[in-house]
Amino acid sequence: MNDTNQINNEAIRKSKILLVDDEPGLRTAVKTFLEDEGFEIFIAVDGEDGWEKAQTIFPDLIISDIMMPRSNGYALLEKIREDEKLGGTPVIFLTAKGMTLDRTQGYLAGIDDYISKPFDPDELSARVKNVINRQERLLKEAARFADIDVSKMAKQITEIKSMLTDQNPLNKENSIDIPSFTPREASVLQLVAEGLMNKEIARQLETSIRNVEKYVSRLFIKTSTSSRTELVRYALENHLVK
Repeated sequence: MNDTNQINNEAIRKSKILLVDDEPGLRTAVKTFLEDEGFEIFIAVDGEDGWEKAQTIFPDLIISDIMMPRSNGYALLEKIREDEKLGGTPVIFLTAKGMTLDRTQGYLAGIDDYISKPFDPDELSARVKNVINRQERLLKEAARFADIDVSKMAKQITEIKSMLTDQNPLNKENSIDIPSFTPREASVLQLVAEGLMNKEIARQLETSIRNVEKYVSRLFIKTSTSSRTELVRYALENHLVK
C-alpha cells in the first residue's frame, strides 16, 4: 500500500516556479519555504538570468523582484509576454509595500499578482497557489472548449457576425477600454474568430496545443470572457478581428 502511494505521489508533477531576485537571503528563504510547500524551485539572480533560465525550464509560475541589476522585472516581463512559448506564463512581482506606481505599471504590462515585501509566508503560499490554480482552471477551460465540434462553433460565429451586421456600428468614443494584445495573442484571437480549434491553430502557428491553450486563457483574462463564443463576440463587437 505504501509503495503504491509513493508511486502515485511521484507521478504527480510538481509545479515549477522560477524565483528571480538579486537578494541571496530572500532567495534562500523563499526557496526553502516553497519547497516545503511541495513546489519545485529554480533560482535566477536577475532579469537576464531569469530570461535565460525561463527558456529552458518553462516554469508554471515566475516570481520576480522588480529592481535588479542588468535587467529588471519589467524588462523580464516584457520578454515573457512577447515570447511565443512563454507568453501565457503567470508572473508575480515582489514589490516594496506601498509602491502604487509599480503596481499600476505592472498590471498594465500584464502582471498576474503582487506580493509586498516583507511578506507573510502563509500569504506567499496562498497567492502562489491561487495563481497556479487559476491558470490550471483556465487551461482546462480552454481545452474543454477546444473539443467543441468545429461545425457547431462555425455556426455560432456566423450567427454572431450576422447579429452584429444588423446592429448599428459601435460608437468608439463610448466603447470600453480595449486591452492591448501581443502580436501572438492577436494572431490566436483572429484564428479563434475564424472558427479554428486549438489543434488547428497550433498547426497553423507551428506551436504546441498547450501554448495555444495558454494564449486562449490569456485572452479570456484580458477580455473578461469565459468561453470562445464570448471571446469571438467581444472581438467582433470591438472590431479586433476581420
